[in-house]
Amino acid sequence: MIRNIIRLSILALLVSCGDDGPPPAPQGALLVFPEENSECTTGTDINQTSTQVTFRWMASDNTDTYTLSVVNLDSNVPQNISTASTSASLTITKGTPFAWSVTSRNSESDQVASSETWLFYNAGSQTTYAPFPAQLENPQSGATVQPDIANEVLLEWSGADVDNDIAYFEVFFSETNPPTTSVGLTNASTMELPVGVVSGTVYYWRVVTTDLEGNTSDSGVFDFKAL
Repeated sequence: MIRNIIRLSILALLVSCGDDGPPPAPQGALLVFPEENSECTTGTDINQTSTQVTFRWMASDNTDTYTLSVVNLDSNVPQNISTASTSASLTITKGTPFAWSVTSRNSESDQVASSETWLFYNAGSQTTYAPFPAQLENPQSGATVQPDIANEVLLEWSGADVDNDIAYFEVFFSETNPPTTSVGLTNASTMELPVGVVSGTVYYWRVVTTDLEGNTSDSGVFDFKAL
């Protein structure tokens, strides 16, 4: 009897020791520098067209490594670098808009966590900058969308400018890619526009941002299908 009790106690101990639960998931990092919607002027000159910029972020919980992603918004070409540190340096083009973000990883977990995405201009010889390309938010590209009772879908985006002088947004929307039909202008504080749709049709849309100096930027094209 005592022997059986000992066996059961050892078995219970082994089970409890082996049931530690899933490994903790990493948390998203808080970005520090370059600041959001800013002009980065602190890079180290590499040549006439490039500077080396050091990106910094706060340490996040349950994280072993970070992957820094920096996307050239003119070409949509990304640069990625992995590090165990909370900073990393990349050589990037002068006078160009970029988006950057950080992905947190834990070697014991399959989950990852993403930071916010911040936009900035890498300083060049310009005295005025084009607006950042509008970031299309809804509908997501490739989505299938249920129109409202008026058979309309609300297009939503976000926009920003280093000089803070956006004049207006122009929305292009059609069944052809790229869309060339202008369906409306909105002011700097209005970043949504309803459009009429027909069920079963695929639509393409983009937003061109214009500032008070006449500088423009293009969001690129998203598509969605109306139910």
